[in-house]
Amino acid sequence: MSYVGDQTLLLAALAGGAAIIFLLAQKLSGHDPREPPLARPSIPIIGHLVGMARQGFNYPVDLCRKMNSPSVYTMNLAGQKMYVATKPNLIQTVQKQPKILAFEPIAAKFSNVVCGVGKEAGDAIQRNILGDEPGPSLFVAWHKLTYEALRPGPGLDALNRIMIKNVAESLDKIAPANATDHRTIGMTSWLRDTITKATTRAVYGPSNPYEDPAIAEAFWEFEAGFMAIVANVLPAITARKALAARDKVANAIEAYYRNGGIDGASGVTKARYTTGVDSNIPLCDVAQFEVGGTIAVLVNTTPATFWTLFMLHAHPGLRDQVRKEIDACTLTSISKGPDGSEVVTKTVEITSLKSKCPLLLSAYQETLRYKAMGTSVREVVQDTKLDGYLLKKGAMLQMPTRIIHTDESVWGPTVMEYNPRRFLPEEKANRPKDFCFRSFGGGKTLCPGRHFATNEVLAVVAVFLSRFDMQPVDEAKGWEEPTAFNTNVASVVMEPDVDFKVKIKLREGFENVKWDVRSDGGDKVFAMVTEDIAEA
Repeated sequence: MSYVGDQTLLLAALAGGAAIIFLLAQKLSGHDPREPPLARPSIPIIGHLVGMARQGFNYPVDLCRKMNSPSVYTMNLAGQKMYVATKPNLIQTVQKQPKILAFEPIAAKFSNVVCGVGKEAGDAIQRNILGDEPGPSLFVAWHKLTYEALRPGPGLDALNRIMIKNVAESLDKIAPANATDHRTIGMTSWLRDTITKATTRAVYGPSNPYEDPAIAEAFWEFEAGFMAIVANVLPAITARKALAARDKVANAIEAYYRNGGIDGASGVTKARYTTGVDSNIPLCDVAQFEVGGTIAVLVNTTPATFWTLFMLHAHPGLRDQVRKEIDACTLTSISKGPDGSEVVTKTVEITSLKSKCPLLLSAYQETLRYKAMGTSVREVVQDTKLDGYLLKKGAMLQMPTRIIHTDESVWGPTVMEYNPRRFLPEEKANRPKDFCFRSFGGGKTLCPGRHFATNEVLAVVAVFLSRFDMQPVDEAKGWEEPTAFNTNVASVVMEPDVDFKVKIKLREGFENVKWDVRSDGGDKVFAMVTEDIAEA
């Protein structure tokens, strides 16, 4: 079932159940004048749900503008009260109150619904959820171990080496045979396949369950039905295919555990597995939780890489300027082949890109700003105030990235334009403070995989630009941006609606070059978020 189809079915279910939930909605949705201003829906009870289904990631932005951009406003979602914070300074305030405006309760509930674990595992992850009571906290332990395993250092270096090796092999496979040849590929499908293989081989090791194409495809079918699973309204009907696909992946991961595949896994995978088993979580549920872990490492890297490559080609002269940076930190060696002929090998050193390619890094960060659509969510654990407004216990607080990233008062009059130089070091005085960039979240929701994801995007983009020339198959449309209306709720980067077709050929002047890619590791951090500034 397509994402659009899931939305239609989901809305039908919601509409059919409106009479049942009406009294509950009225009870829970009453608006106190001390709360943030109320955004009234066009249709009672389900209006905001309809708006989100129709407009997706743009709905909170449009709603905010219709209300003249309040600092925070209230939405009633069929019985669930939702506050929406729209200003960077308020988000900073929220992040300083992690026990009152808490991430963990939302994440635990989300994990239980999305991963489909049994009652025992569900209760275990909810226990001592904030980590402020005596005894262990499974959620806090998982969260901490994941962050530690993906920090710059030996563990991340090991992941990078395997990932880069697989990226290089994928690029070898699509290389045209000679200077006069060309290949036609769908950028989105090729990137998805490349990144799925490179990432899962690095994360899960030699016995990678996603090596089976049927399991990889099942994961993406699960991802496509994510919205219906999260909504949890008649899921046996609205999310039937997605749930079956999720369980197929979980069964494969459980078999991977039982067959000893975990012995060859990365540090982060071993840590999640060991913590679950040591906490007496049934193995089948450890596997179900691990499906959720795959969402974190796979879903956003493909669209981020797509848009970075796309924007570098779509803006005249930008590709060539970035190429000069990459060429300057590419090593050249000459050796003799078996027949005595000269062999030229060029080696792209991925780690050096972070210190020697400022325009590439700026263009990548601007791509994330320009195409971001994720949101951070908190639960209001006790009544509190934000910007003078009352936030009531039990409500949710949402902080949509797209509202911040499209706010002219924050980014200036060019906010709706793609400016690849916006994040250059010399432009620091002309842009807002670092905490206004929200593509990786922040505070308790800061993406733990941001360093690995950045390394993967830079590896694909840098080597692709070094090796190939590319142009759209549809020359009439050229580099016209594809729409992204059907982006999944699991994504924080817009997903193109079409598999954008391109023709690639060997880069002019580099037709007879052999290519190598390596990462020397190190702890160099590309600091895009406030939390990383001290480490840079």
